[in-house]
Amino acid sequence: MVLEKMLQSQGFGSRKYCQQLIKAGAVVIDGTVITDPKYKLKLQGLSFHVYNDEYTYREKVYIALNKPVGYECSHQATHHFSVFELIDEILLQRGVQTVGRLDQDTTGILLLTDDGQFLQALTHPKKHVPKVYQMHTADPVTEQQIIQLGQGVELRNETGLFQATDIQLISNQHLQFTVHQGVYHQVKRMVAAVGNRVESLHRLQIGQLKLDHLAEGEYCYLTEQQILAAKNQSPDAQLLEI
Repeated sequence: MVLEKMLQSQGFGSRKYCQQLIKAGAVVIDGTVITDPKYKLKLQGLSFHVYNDEYTYREKVYIALNKPVGYECSHQATHHFSVFELIDEILLQRGVQTVGRLDQDTTGILLLTDDGQFLQALTHPKKHVPKVYQMHTADPVTEQQIIQLGQGVELRNETGLFQATDIQLISNQHLQFTVHQGVYHQVKRMVAAVGNRVESLHRLQIGQLKLDHLAEGEYCYLTEQQILAAKNQSPDAQLLEI
């Protein structure tokens, strides 16, 4: 691949703008300033600098963001901030999208990617990728409510039962469980269906990828192992933390 095309693929702008960057001497590879837009590159393991900032070539990008409260999963946020304000401009130029959505008042792990197949693998209803949520409820959680959630509840305008698994009562108003579907406001609606209300909601885990030390509002690029862990549906698989 030639240099101008590589820069464009990485989100640095139009082909014309990338040509201008190169001719201005802004691009350095292996300590050498490259001014030829048609300079041929080997992409494997490629790192480069643009205006002294270091970058790594990525054919596709996979990002985990620890979403704060008050951010919408939309490019055109209306009443709150947009999660896309939390990531670099070059990622926006690549067209990254959120893998599913979290409400503005829900925090926790949110994945973003420009890989359509990866997005489909995690969001298609037939895939049943597990997601672990922790929540604080308005009222104490009763044993009967836990039983109902485990047996499955009906949700208005949805088909079938929606069941929680791996239910843990952390304290009398602090609950954790796993869901395997992905319908609109599912967790909140399930808790409402058993006679309680979610006051705060945090997504802890997608597949076998678990949020751990990533600070609120920050993001990181996923490794190949972490990408696979996000798609993994087996509870016996190795849990990877970010």
